[in-house]
Amino acid sequence: MKRVNEKLLAFFFFILVFVSAAAQDPMPVIASVDRAIGELDSLARYGEIQDTLPVPLVMMPLTFLQTQENQILDTIGILAPFWEKVRSVKRRKYNGTLRVLHVGDSHIRGHILPRTAGDSLQLAVGRLTYSDMGINGAVCETFSTPEHIAEIKQEHPDLLILSFGTNESHNRGYNALRHYQQMDNFVRMLRSALPGVPILMTTPPGSYQGRRRAYSLNPRTAIAVQTIHRFADDNGIAVWDMFNICGGSRRACLNWQSAKMMRPDHVHYTVEGYIFQGLLLYQAIIKAYNDYVGYH
Repeated sequence: MKRVNEKLLAFFFFILVFVSAAAQDPMPVIASVDRAIGELDSLARYGEIQDTLPVPLVMMPLTFLQTQENQILDTIGILAPFWEKVRSVKRRKYNGTLRVLHVGDSHIRGHILPRTAGDSLQLAVGRLTYSDMGINGAVCETFSTPEHIAEIKQEHPDLLILSFGTNESHNRGYNALRHYQQMDNFVRMLRSALPGVPILMTTPPGSYQGRRRAYSLNPRTAIAVQTIHRFADDNGIAVWDMFNICGGSRRACLNWQSAKMMRPDHVHYTVEGYIFQGLLLYQAIIKAYNDYVGYH
C-alpha cells in the first residue's frame, strides 16, 4: 500500500507541474486545508474487508463551509454491475479492460477533471481506461443526436458518467420541465444504444451570472440540481452531487471563490480547482465501491 501511495503522490506532483505549465492562467497558490473528507480511519476500516481499495484522503480547503459527505447516491444499486467488474479485476478473474466514459460540457472538455479522476482510478484498479468527451457550451440535448450517440457507443463503456447542468441553468429562460424532458430524451437514446450500462450523473459545481464587477450568484443552478435529482430518482440513475457536497446554494460558489479556485469568468475553474474536483470524484467512486463490496 505504501508503494501505491508513493505512486499517487508522484503522479499528482507531475499533474500539478505539467498542467500549471500548460494552463492559460498561472497556477494559483494552493489553498490551505485542515480537514479530511471522510474519516481518518477509513483506510484501516475498509482494509479489513475483502476486495476493497484504499480510500484516498482528500482535504477540504479551510475556507470551505457547510459541506456535506462526499458520496455517490445510489439507493437501488444501479452501479452494481460496474462494481462487480471492478471486483473481478481485483480478483484477477477478468482479463479484459474496464472502460469508463465521461461525457459533458466545457468542465469535461478541459480534460483536467476527468483525467485526474481517471488516472487515479487506473492506478487503483489496474486494467481500466477512462475517456472523456466534452463540448464547450454543451447541454445534454447537444449529445442527443444519432451521430453523438454512435460516437458514445463506439467507446463500449462499462460505466457512463454524464456531467451537465451549467449551461442549462445559465439560460435565463430556464425551464425545469424542459430540462427534465431533454434529459429523458438523451437517456432513452443512450439506453437504447447501450442496454444495461449503468449511468452516473453529476451536478454542476456552481457559477455566477452577469458581467465584470456585476456578478451575482446564479439562482437557477440549485433548481437545475433539484431537477437532475428528480430525474435520476425517477429513472434509476446514480448521482454524485458535487454542488451540495461543496456547499450548496448558500456556499458552493463562495467556497470555490474564497479558495481561489474559480477563474475570472466566474463560471469555469482554475487548474487546481479542476484537479480538486477530479480527486473528489475519484474518492467518491472508491468509497461507493467499498460500500458495495462491504455488503455483498
